Amino acid sequence: MIDLNGKNIIVTGASGGIGNSIIEKLNQAGANILASGTRVEKLDELKAKYRNIKILKFDISQSDKIEEFVENATKELGGTLDCIVNNAGITQDNLAIRMSLEEWQKVININLTSTFLMCKFAIKKMLKNKSGKIVNITSVVGHTGNLGQANYTASKAGIVAMTKSLAIEYAKKNININCISPGFIKTAMTDKIDEKFKEVIISKIPSARLGEPEDIANAVYFLSSDQSNYINGETIHVNGGMYMA
Repeated sequence: MIDLNGKNIIVTGASGGIGNSIIEKLNQAGANILASGTRVEKLDELKAKYRNIKILKFDISQSDKIEEFVENATKELGGTLDCIVNNAGITQDNLAIRMSLEEWQKVININLTSTFLMCKFAIKKMLKNKSGKIVNITSVVGHTGNLGQANYTASKAGIVAMTKSLAIEYAKKNININCISPGFIKTAMTDKIDEKFKEVIISKIPSARLGEPEDIANAVYFLSSDQSNYINGETIHVNGGMYMA
C-alpha cells in the first residue's frame, strides 16, 4: 500500500460523491487532509467519519478569496502543503445558441479560472517546500466535446492545457502537476440522467458500465504519492475505454 503518512493534502469539492471517495482513500493511506466544499452538512459528516481530517467551507467561485483560502487551509494543516486536489467544479448546460454569456462565464470562471488560481497559490507554498503535487480533475468530454456543454467542455479542455504549461514551468522545482480525466461515474449527477440516454452512454463504453467514484480516488491516490514522481503534465484517463487517445 502506498504510504501518504504525514502528507498534507487539500481536497476541494470534498462534499460530492467523487470527493468523498478521494477523502476516504487518502485517509486510509494516512494523509493529513483539509476537506473543502460548499455543503456544510456534508463536510460535518466527513469530519465525524474521519476524525483526523480538517474541514473548511469555501466556494471556489470567490476567486478574490482563493489566496486567503489556500493560506488558511495550509495553516490548518500545520503550515506546509504537499498536495492539492482540484476536484470542485460545476455544470450549467445549454445549447450554444441558447447559452447566455452569464452561463458561459460562470462555468469558465469557476472550473478554469478558479482552478488556475488554486494552482497558482498552491505552487507558491510548494516552492518553499521544494516539492509538491497538484492533481486537477478534468473530464472525458474535455477531450471529445459534448452536446449542450460548450462551456463545460471548454473549461475542462482548458484545465488540460493549463496543467501542461504549469508542469513545464515548475518541473525543475520538483512539483508534479497532472490531470485525471473521469468518464461517466456513478454519482448524484449521473443518477439524474434519463435511463434511455444512460443506456446510450453505456453502449459507447467498452467496459459496458459506469465507473465508480473509487476508480477516480485510486488515480488521485497514485498521483499524490511519491510513486508518481516522474509523471508530469500528463492526463490519466479513467473512463472504461470510452476515450482512447
